[in-house]
Amino acid sequence: MNTPVRTKSHAGRSRTSIPVRASEPVAWHTLHVGDSLARLEVRPEKGLTGAGAKERLERYGPNELPSGVETPLWKKVLAQFRDVVVLVLLGATAVSAALGEWTDAAVILAIVLLNTILSFFQERRAERALDALKKLAAPMAHVLRDGRPEEIPSREIVPGDLLLLEAGQFVPADARIVESMNFAVEEAALTGESVPVEKDAGAVFEADVAMGERANLVYSGTVVSRGRGSAVVTATGGGTELGRIANLLGGVEKEETPLQKRLDQVGKILAVLTLVICGIVFAVGRLRGEPALEMFLTAVSLAVAAIPEGLPAVVTIVLALGMQNMVKRHVIIRRLRAVETLGSTTVICSDKTGTLTQNAMVVRCFWMASGAGGVTGEGYEPRGEFRLDSGEAPSGEVRGDLLAMLRIAALCNDARLISEEGRTRLSGDPTEGALVAAAAKFGLERAALERETPRVQEAAFDSVRKRMSTIHRGPAGGTEALVKGAPDLLLARCAKIRIGGREEPLTDEWRRRILDANREFARDALRVLAMAYRPGVDAAGPPDAETLERDLVFAGLLAMSDPPRPEVADSIRICRRAGIRPVMITGDYADTALAVGRDLGLVEEDTEVVTGRELVAMSDETLRERVQSVAIYARVAPEDKLRIVEALQEGGQIVAMTGDGVNDAPALKRAAIGVAMGRSGTDVAREASDMILTDDNFSSIVAAVEEGRGIFDNIRKFVFYLLSCNISEVLTLFVSILVGLPRPLVPVQILWINLVTDGAPALALGVEPKERGIMHRPPRPPSEGVLNRATLAEIALYGAFITAAALAAFIIALRIYGSEDLAHARTAAFGTMAFSQLVHSLNCRSPRESVFRLGVLKNLYLLAAIAVSAGMTFFAIYTPFGNSVFQTAPIAGADLVVCGALSISPLLFGEIYKAIRRGMERRRR
Repeated sequence: MNTPVRTKSHAGRSRTSIPVRASEPVAWHTLHVGDSLARLEVRPEKGLTGAGAKERLERYGPNELPSGVETPLWKKVLAQFRDVVVLVLLGATAVSAALGEWTDAAVILAIVLLNTILSFFQERRAERALDALKKLAAPMAHVLRDGRPEEIPSREIVPGDLLLLEAGQFVPADARIVESMNFAVEEAALTGESVPVEKDAGAVFEADVAMGERANLVYSGTVVSRGRGSAVVTATGGGTELGRIANLLGGVEKEETPLQKRLDQVGKILAVLTLVICGIVFAVGRLRGEPALEMFLTAVSLAVAAIPEGLPAVVTIVLALGMQNMVKRHVIIRRLRAVETLGSTTVICSDKTGTLTQNAMVVRCFWMASGAGGVTGEGYEPRGEFRLDSGEAPSGEVRGDLLAMLRIAALCNDARLISEEGRTRLSGDPTEGALVAAAAKFGLERAALERETPRVQEAAFDSVRKRMSTIHRGPAGGTEALVKGAPDLLLARCAKIRIGGREEPLTDEWRRRILDANREFARDALRVLAMAYRPGVDAAGPPDAETLERDLVFAGLLAMSDPPRPEVADSIRICRRAGIRPVMITGDYADTALAVGRDLGLVEEDTEVVTGRELVAMSDETLRERVQSVAIYARVAPEDKLRIVEALQEGGQIVAMTGDGVNDAPALKRAAIGVAMGRSGTDVAREASDMILTDDNFSSIVAAVEEGRGIFDNIRKFVFYLLSCNISEVLTLFVSILVGLPRPLVPVQILWINLVTDGAPALALGVEPKERGIMHRPPRPPSEGVLNRATLAEIALYGAFITAAALAAFIIALRIYGSEDLAHARTAAFGTMAFSQLVHSLNCRSPRESVFRLGVLKNLYLLAAIAVSAGMTFFAIYTPFGNSVFQTAPIAGADLVVCGALSISPLLFGEIYKAIRRGMERRRR
């Protein structure tokens, strides 16, 4: 066992040094704190300067693990030619060229190149959109720069940065610990050791000590399990211990959502059916005496037209664009599958503080044995007054007791108030910030108190004890423990009470009066913390909370308010209309939770509140029954959230669960959608989540559900459009061959229609504005795919109608021009097919609503896509080059009127069909 050599830190020594190079191997665990700081040229009280950090970032590069060699652009382009559809077309090009059909070969090759270019840019756009989202979801780090705490992206950390670490945070780089308070780190990800490692800034080790025993270092990728500390960064990116083993890790596979997997299966089924139909078309054509090459190219073109090869790219783009829209609504999606699941959410389990409320705590009231009263002032500004219930200012013994209580509030605290440009900003937890602000209102400045009585040890807050304790050394050398925590739990640890400067036994009567005051505050929706102290504690060695937090002297209660967010009440009403049940889960008191729930319209006056104690006593069977109706859980520990989630899921609910702490991670992972807090959440909670709220607001969850429903609707719309159009092309050729008509379309026409109608309109449907009443529907069953039986029937119906329109145009033109002039007849079918599909895209904007009710101009992207595609079709019909390449002939006069009327008919058919459908739905209701 290697024993550390403990020596004094030499942070203050003056020496000339050269900053360590990123590649220079240094045994940092063998150096004193001062030596490490000097070697990295950084002052512990200031950190790096902004300019210095920028210069080091340019020198060392971003703090990122090696991502492997990026695929060159030319390889990405070449990869497009590995697609089965492209290979089939290239084969057709080769066959045409071999048989001397150079025009056909050139046209097919040109269409292949156009398709490849479009596919490449679609994939690039999807990649860029997803990369942008990854950057948004990238972890942040807390550092000291220019003497001020700052939050920066982890990738911008450089050697020499001073990290500020606390429980629940990931360590973003390798670092030498400068200061530690009850500091322990979970290093299982790196060393395999499951027990948290106690860290000590003052330790120094021999050079050959094992990595897992270097208690003065922290490593990238590990997690702070308790306490707090600061550490100077010694290595970043590939220079970290994690970076050195990064090359042993396999490449990360691209995530594929259940929706994408189902659509892939649909594509494969369509491909098989299409090949069968193409085989029939080829065989029947040959039996009728059609040329083999023409029928081969027709079959190939039909296969290409029928298979929606662009579907995966369009799905990815729409998902990514939808996720970017969510960012505007304060939601970052970390996993694509969450976008699908949002539309199926039936229950949202939310924390109270900061999510349903504003998380802007202000101390409103106080209670002590010698007196009680109120506090004025708003926010974290240190301006306000303390008044007794009688209206007088505290004086004498009451003032002395108040000073003692507020001193505990200020010192047993990790929050800081920072004055900037005449305003006060909070750095730290809002509850602790409210305590520091209250002390400042009474003239107690935390920085001055810390200089007078510095903190020497601490037992950090945890969700089981619900207490925090700090040990301070006084001017005369004595030590005392200062404790704050939940009143009921802290009161059980007290033996005395402070009354007018005296310490008297804490009798049962005093206990009753304290608990009555606590309940009274809770009924008024106030959050209450108790303050206590214990003089003469032992500060040697790491503090044991169980020993430290006993025989305490009770000082008083401080009650804070955190008003409900004004927009949440409306969001709760929207949830109910949408068939989603909101549930509050809080560690606060039942009376407080009920008061907030009533203010928000979450519950009625006489609603039952289930407490954590009752949860523990419930069997799993009882809980499964109760969770279906309970709307508020109070005094709940984070581990109880997991039971609630599992019980809801066993009852068939799709659950979104919020969380911010380390202990919330299991529940976040178990929920269908884990929702982490972006402002107050820990790194561990964010890593376990599917989405992050950048404003910690319940309303943002509801907004995300709305966006998720809209995204799924849009995917369904463009899938509906693509398949109905592709079916119409297959049916047109298939029916004409079966009934003995000449082929209404030649191969290049089929390929051109597929090119101009599949891409842009489908993408434009993917950004269709959300329909009215999207949050008036019940949640979508999670098992329901994009294509159900009713949808497939409608796809076939619209496809058949477009087929009928194209064949009608072809037959009418045949009657007028005769079978000898197939160019005009085929042009009529070609134009009608292309324009019918473009007009049909308007039908696909909603399965129920009239396009005129939706607003013709609401989706300008779709109108632009139709205009561009129509222009390309006109080019093929009305230019000499288009006539020679696409075997078309200009049509005019009555022919043009007929084709125009038939092209518009799918829209008229859609309007009639939707009106009938709406009428049937109204009658059923």
